[in-house]
Amino acid sequence: MNLQLAEKIIVVSGGAKGIGLGIVKQLALEKAIPVIIGRNEKDNIEAIENLKKENLVAYHVVAELTKPADCKRAIEEVVKKFNRIDGLVNNAGVNDGIGLEKGTYEEFMESLHRNVVHYFLLAHHCLPYLKQSKGAIVNITSKTAETGQGNTSGYAAANGGRNALTREWAVELLKYEIRVNAIVVAESWTPLYEKWIKTLPDPEATLKQITAKIPLGNRMTTVGEIGATAVFLLSPVSSHTTGQLIHVDGGYVHLDRALANA
Repeated sequence: MNLQLAEKIIVVSGGAKGIGLGIVKQLALEKAIPVIIGRNEKDNIEAIENLKKENLVAYHVVAELTKPADCKRAIEEVVKKFNRIDGLVNNAGVNDGIGLEKGTYEEFMESLHRNVVHYFLLAHHCLPYLKQSKGAIVNITSKTAETGQGNTSGYAAANGGRNALTREWAVELLKYEIRVNAIVVAESWTPLYEKWIKTLPDPEATLKQITAKIPLGNRMTTVGEIGATAVFLLSPVSSHTTGQLIHVDGGYVHLDRALANA
């Protein structure tokens, strides 16, 4: 299927690693032009060089997305180079463990800036160009907004915000024919996930316990699977899909956990 994304300029925050890189790669395979926005220039360049080895093309802008001025500057740099934006993937963020009992006001606010404030800012600064292109926005969100996790109030609140903003923007931007959807992620194997699980007393046993509870295939969702869904939602092929929270999670959130061992 031709997803009609060739030469489309798609901004991907946090696109150098993990889920973001999975999305960038799928976009590049569709001959779109993904532009990574990430804080670490070395990581950005490494991702682009690895894509080049597969004859895939991407670009990057260095920005610290917790700084509002950097969000604005990053989009200005994209427009200066390409003179258009056809899509935005809000992806950057981290499950930072800022809880209710031990977290502070300052830490909670910092978590919101790490995980949802830049979603608003990047969309705000992209909007004039998305109006011209009738582009699309995809927000990457987490199951924590729906299931809770414990000891991660900042991240859970941010993801609740991401979900709410997806529906809010879908309504506000109807008049411009800009579609807005979200992909809700549960258990996906990324460098951050691997780093977290290695901090546990028995990582291998914990991973087996987690995957045993994922109904479809008893396995983690791949970043490629998330990327494929993001590419579809960005493309004109999904032309009548907006305001949706799509769970790419092997049934983890909604299916009966008993099915996982059936």
